[in-house]
Amino acid sequence: MHARQRMALARKVVDVFGGRVSCTLGIDVDGGDDEVERWFLAATLFGARISARIVGQAFHELDRAGLVRVDQARHLLWADLVRLLDQGGYVRYDFRTATRLLDLSERVHERYGGRVSAIAREADTYPALHAALDALPGWGPVTAGIFLRELRGVWDGADPPLDEHALAAAHHLRLLTDTDPPLTQITGLAHAAGLDPRDLEGGLVQLALRHAAHMGGCPGGPACAAINQGQ
Repeated sequence: MHARQRMALARKVVDVFGGRVSCTLGIDVDGGDDEVERWFLAATLFGARISARIVGQAFHELDRAGLVRVDQARHLLWADLVRLLDQGGYVRYDFRTATRLLDLSERVHERYGGRVSAIAREADTYPALHAALDALPGWGPVTAGIFLRELRGVWDGADPPLDEHALAAAHHLRLLTDTDPPLTQITGLAHAAGLDPRDLEGGLVQLALRHAAHMGGCPGGPACAAINQGQ
């Protein structure tokens, strides 16, 4: 493919599959520590095997109730958290997640003075930051990855490798063309296409997740069925 074709395809990925999850939730992580706090709370909800739609609903229920920082959860009763999660449709994991939120809020309060931004001040490299997040109650590599990939350029240590799903989708669409590292290529392609690299990565992740069962039989590239049919 020519460069113009790759740029057009990159824009189509974002048009069809969306970009940053935080943006779809109405969170602007570039807007300061308070918005990062909201994204941290939302990312915590992705720790269970549950759809992004239900995570969004549950997050908005917590948000409407005034829970905008995970540190605030320690002031709520466990039953109140369960009720809010249930109202958002987060029923299957409501008990477990309410317990996780309480444990997490206590850890963030005791270890980081209640502010998530303190994690970034203590850990300003990717390995240190990933390890600090991975050690939090209810968190793990997947949650840390979701959280950090949308904080590229916001936190100094938020420089994870290109998400493995995004990498698979980029290969499937034949967006990678040379020997530079995949993240470098995706970043350059996004800038050339007038996109935020985080949006392109997020769109590629969603393409891979939704198209996984059919990717093997799909021609890929500009002829990708997922892109053209909006699957």
